[in-house]
Amino acid sequence: MKTRNSLLLLALAAVSASAQTIVQTDAYSWRGDTMYQAGFTATAPTPHHIVSTYAAQPGYFMPVEKEWKLKNDISAYPQLSTPNRLHQAIYNMGLDEMVNAVEPDTTLRTGKEWAGVWTRDVSYSILLSMAYLQPEASKISLMKKVDSLGRIIQDTGSGGAWPVSSDREIWTLAAYELYKVTGDREWLKYIYPVIKRSLDDDLLTVATDDGLVRGETSFIDWREQSYPKWMQTADIYSSEALGTSIVHAQALRILAELEKELGPKKGNESAKYLAQAEKIEKAVNDKLWMPDKGYYAMYTYGVNEPIVNPRVETLGESLAILYDVASPERARTITASNPTTPFGAAIFFPQIADMPPYHNNALWPWVGAYWAMANAKAQNEQGTLEAIGAVFRPAALFATNKENFVLDNGDIATELNSSNMLWCLAGNLAITHKILFGIHFEKDGLAFAPFVPRTLAAERTLKGFKYRGATLNITVRGFGSEIKSFTVNGKETRPFIPADAKGVKNIVITMADNAIAPVGVNHTANVKAPLTPIARLEGTTLVWDPIEYIGEYVVLKDGQRIARTHSTTWDASEPGEYQVIGVSGDGVESFASKPVSTLPRIIVSSPDARTSLVSSELSYGPKGDITGFTGAGFVELDKQSAPLGIAFDAPVDGTYYISVRYANGNGPVNTENKCAIRTATIDGERAGIIVMPTRGVGNWSDWGFSNTLKVNLTKGPHTIGLDFRPENNNMNIATNHAALDYILIQYKN
Repeated sequence: MKTRNSLLLLALAAVSASAQTIVQTDAYSWRGDTMYQAGFTATAPTPHHIVSTYAAQPGYFMPVEKEWKLKNDISAYPQLSTPNRLHQAIYNMGLDEMVNAVEPDTTLRTGKEWAGVWTRDVSYSILLSMAYLQPEASKISLMKKVDSLGRIIQDTGSGGAWPVSSDREIWTLAAYELYKVTGDREWLKYIYPVIKRSLDDDLLTVATDDGLVRGETSFIDWREQSYPKWMQTADIYSSEALGTSIVHAQALRILAELEKELGPKKGNESAKYLAQAEKIEKAVNDKLWMPDKGYYAMYTYGVNEPIVNPRVETLGESLAILYDVASPERARTITASNPTTPFGAAIFFPQIADMPPYHNNALWPWVGAYWAMANAKAQNEQGTLEAIGAVFRPAALFATNKENFVLDNGDIATELNSSNMLWCLAGNLAITHKILFGIHFEKDGLAFAPFVPRTLAAERTLKGFKYRGATLNITVRGFGSEIKSFTVNGKETRPFIPADAKGVKNIVITMADNAIAPVGVNHTANVKAPLTPIARLEGTTLVWDPIEYIGEYVVLKDGQRIARTHSTTWDASEPGEYQVIGVSGDGVESFASKPVSTLPRIIVSSPDARTSLVSSELSYGPKGDITGFTGAGFVELDKQSAPLGIAFDAPVDGTYYISVRYANGNGPVNTENKCAIRTATIDGERAGIIVMPTRGVGNWSDWGFSNTLKVNLTKGPHTIGLDFRPENNNMNIATNHAALDYILIQYKN
């Protein structure tokens, strides 16, 4: 029996523990049951109540929540008990807002201000925690994102969505995660053909010969927020992004497994899909790893000869760690090298100076949750703590799971925002379940690997965690990265619950209280890169205007750095593709300028070009004067059009860069789903894909260039073909339509 004095000592110890500093940066601190930031506080009077004194930037269109109180019945979901009341309240708020997010049709609403189901939003949310907390709503939501051709839907986006935006394969990862949770074989049979059709089209459309995947960076879908202003949506299609490539690699691994299990005995393609996944992963490590920086580049970009954008992108880096694309050594290096501001790791870094906060200059809590899980996997204790703090700080101070925050000051005054944001509340919950309790779903069971930083040492219990036929009550004691003992109903066993477990399982995990070897965090102030130079040709001289605060310029030719100069001119008499990068006095680089090509060129018009008319009419869509084309007229490309063949003579043996000048007025530049796609052939052999994104509703006089195909040709006659094939079906399906002015051919020997 405990004496009165011993009980008093225990009580005093509990008070002392509750007041200890858990996370502290130059911007905020989490001490005991209170979050502190610049004179503001958020505290939890009870586990079902958060009170904040935070005052947001004056004049912002969205009010700040000052208080959260539990509104819904959350008793059906895993109940957290922990000595830290603020943590418990933030967790309960996540469950409360999750209930709000389930619509009457049992789909998952994206956010308070974002109605409907969005492929990437719901898929990342399912991967974080909705698969096991809302399995039925997750299933119905995923089914909503399959089109009439039985393919995964890429949400509306830049230039008419897919394939400019190409991260739809995150659906595959979410669908398979749901299978690992439920073990539902009928679900597996449903998703297999959907995944196969989608990936087969993607392999023909966004996969590249060098292994990376074309298209916009996953989730960062406001093009001006993360790409240089000169890039058109066709250029974004040509870029190759870290995160999008890793998503495809993991989707291919899943398809290889499904093909082996459910595919035909003859003609089974599992080896092909696995080889393609390995090809992507190798390309990520060979082409995007930057040893001088200690992390992967965000994406490649350019026209004829792409270069890497050396920014770091937190979601992509996290995915590289979580899906083992990065080796354990590289994983630790990434967590120690990614610049971390006082408010947390940015969406990408450094920022774009003349762009407002949204994806640029911002933090998104669900990305922070992925970063926390990646740090935990890499066993970076301080990195994990600060990543958790970057998610819990805004949840407490804003008394809701907001969408995003300004990197400079942690405020909500971004271009758009929402409360009750699905993937942010899903990330909030995942931190507790997947890091502190270490719960990981495998196809044959539930594995446990808690990672508990020393300042979060405690006894925590999660009661009523449902897993297939079992109900788990899980207690984790202590801290560290190693398990000292794992018992189920009092019996010592390995840290695994098999998929066929039944009934109530009382699990007690005692951590080893081991010291975790320090890895480090790259603390930094927020940094904004210089403006992008604008280069032009004057005769054979490359000229650009000076930019204030630039220390020097880097000149590139054909994607290679050839000089550093303080001048604003360069001799470009040698044929090639030239760009300029500005470097600030402290060594931060701008984007590279729009490429300027001095290569010889051939312009080839189709013999089918229509005669110029005063009031040219397209076969359907807006009618009226169409101007700006060259020569006799243009060719209209529709799904029903006959394959187009255009002959030309190659003057030399060498490398050729082929693009088309086109117009597509079927939709706006930033949304909808009417990107025009054609398969290109050279002398009857498939050469790649020509993508002609939308350029504005009714903008049929706004002409631009498609992506560029790089091919090697011999001197002499050749024929370029453009053909509509089944894999060219876009997300609209009905409208896949553009006007072709001419084909531009550049070459070098």
